[in-house]
Amino acid sequence: MAKPLAASKKVMKNYLSELLNDDPIAQKSVQPKPAPRVHSEVEEKQRLAALLKNVSADLEVMDEVVTQKSIQAPSLEQEIAIKQVVKEKPKESLVTHKSSGKAIAKSTKPYRQGEFQALFFDVAGLTVAVPLIELGGIHKIDKITSLMGKPNWFQGVMLHRDDKINVVDTALWVMPEKYDEKMKSSLEYQYIIMLSDSVWGLTAENLVDTITLQQDEVKWLDAPSKRPWLAGLVKDKMCALLDVSSLIQLLNDGSGINQDG
Repeated sequence: MAKPLAASKKVMKNYLSELLNDDPIAQKSVQPKPAPRVHSEVEEKQRLAALLKNVSADLEVMDEVVTQKSIQAPSLEQEIAIKQVVKEKPKESLVTHKSSGKAIAKSTKPYRQGEFQALFFDVAGLTVAVPLIELGGIHKIDKITSLMGKPNWFQGVMLHRDDKINVVDTALWVMPEKYDEKMKSSLEYQYIIMLSDSVWGLTAENLVDTITLQQDEVKWLDAPSKRPWLAGLVKDKMCALLDVSSLIQLLNDGSGINQDG
C-alpha cells in the first residue's frame, strides 16, 4: 500500500532544493506514473536478492547462512534469506566519540573520476544515494537496544554477529524540522545501510536500485558548506548523494544535521 509520505514527490523536491540552497536545477516535466503493481512475497524476495547481488559485485562479499522454515512448520516465522555485503573492519567503540583528523576533500574522492555506482534507498519519501565504494554492508534490521544520554536521532545499538552497530534514525537526522508524529508513525524501517568501515548504520525503508552515474548527472557541492554530509544532488532523480566520510565524522561528534561549519 502506497504511503502518504512517499507520494509527496513535490514536497521532497522542494526540500532538496532547500538543502542545496543555491541556484535551482532546471527540472524536466514529470509525467504522472501509473500506480505501482503490488508484488507477491516471492517476487519481492527475488527482486531483493537480485539487488543485493548487484551491490555485492563491487565489494568483498560474505554470505550469511540463514535458516528458513520448512513448509511443514507454519507456526514458525519465516526468515528472509538475504546476502550481507560486509567488509572486514576494525572493532570500534559503540559510543559516539570525537573524531580525529580531517575529512577527505570532496573533489579527491575516488568516485569523482569517471562513472561510479551508487545504491539508492528510500526514507520517508526521500530517496538517498550512497556510492558503492563507501558502502560497508546491508543488514536486515533486528532488535535495537536504546541507550540513555544519546541524541534523539540515535536509535540505539543493534547486534550483528560479534559487531555492535550504532543505528541512526535517518528520517530524524536528515529531516528534523519535518519529523513529526505523523511521519514517525508511518515509518517502516527494514534495513540498515552501513557507512564504509565505521560502526554507523542508517535505517532504510526500501532498497530501490543500484545505478551507474556519470559525473555530469550530479550537481556536486564542492565548496565548504553547513552540509558537509551532502556530496551533491542526483539531478534527474532529485535525490541526495551522501558524503559518507563527512557524515561519519558528524555522527562520531554527535552532531545533527543542523550544525555550523
